[in-house]
Amino acid sequence: MNYFISGGCKNGKSFHAQRVAKKMSEEKGLPLYYIATMIPIDNEDNIRINRHISERAGWGFKTIEQPLDILGCLDQIDNKGVILFDSVTALLMNEMFPVGREPKLDVAERIANELKEFCIRTDNTVFVSDYIYSDCNRFDDLTDKYREGLALLDKTLVKACDRVEEVAYGFTKVHK
Repeated sequence: MNYFISGGCKNGKSFHAQRVAKKMSEEKGLPLYYIATMIPIDNEDNIRINRHISERAGWGFKTIEQPLDILGCLDQIDNKGVILFDSVTALLMNEMFPVGREPKLDVAERIANELKEFCIRTDNTVFVSDYIYSDCNRFDDLTDKYREGLALLDKTLVKACDRVEEVAYGFTKVHK
């Protein structure tokens, strides 16, 4: 069963996703993988990464660092295993805004297709994404393009996944 879990920043969605993946792994007797997509760019990112590493210590996750080309990690894992994919948000950021290069504003559709393929080739993936759509501020064109791209990825995964959950303030709401 593929899951899509979304929520605001620092609302507990990654820890919730870890629990979902761990339970699925134990119930099905399958290996447990953590696909890490974040490329740290500042100390806050490093702190977040270290917190996530310590939160999943001892849980049995095998971590695969895959910040780009997400289908490339599938030859490193058992595709029938349980995969925690954290996060869709960081994957789009990495692909759209490559470090030291011009933004690639046309990547969202390609990534959406890759995520559909990822769902087809795996049976037990828990995708994590950030909900960034409720802000009423006006943003610059690059930020709007990123938000539109993430919305496309999120909608793609909502359609492709068997279960959709939203985490807010540590509480979980099931939408599908």
